[in-house]
Amino acid sequence: MTTRYAALLRGINVGGSRKVPMAELRTVMQGLGHEAVATYLQSGQAVFSSGHGDEESLAAELRDAIENHFGFGVDVIVRDHAYLEAIADACPFPAADLEARQLHVTYFSTPVDAERFAEIDRAAFLPEDFRLGDRALYLYAPNGLGRSKLADALSRPRINKGLIATTRNWNTVVKLVELTAA
Repeated sequence: MTTRYAALLRGINVGGSRKVPMAELRTVMQGLGHEAVATYLQSGQAVFSSGHGDEESLAAELRDAIENHFGFGVDVIVRDHAYLEAIADACPFPAADLEARQLHVTYFSTPVDAERFAEIDRAAFLPEDFRLGDRALYLYAPNGLGRSKLADALSRPRINKGLIATTRNWNTVVKLVELTAA
């Protein structure tokens, strides 16, 4: 039995560095035995079907293959369709009423708890806000991610120590659900 997954690559094709052409990425993934490989945008999303492994082993396998092929390491998070759909369905903000640039999901490599974010004075950032989910953080940034002071605070190294974290806007969150549907 095969499962549909999304691979989220962190920090590629940004600012002219760490170039990963999507056609080459698809070839690398097919070389790992994955089927129905497709990429979405240039910013590090790929979807695929696989009948072997779990999310962590698939991420490690892809991370190693990317390093071997491209010559640099890339953090990778792999999530299956059921998880991606559950994250979209559990959004605590009114996604249908917001512009995609206002709502983001940060996917984490492992579960996080509220204690990790205790130093954030949420009231100081209003109307921006965040909520935690299953290995995810939902961020409402009414002026967009690029202008979000809360996003800066949430991405501090001491807060994210020991985690792989990668953020996607709401359009991408929804598209990954669609692309991983059977």
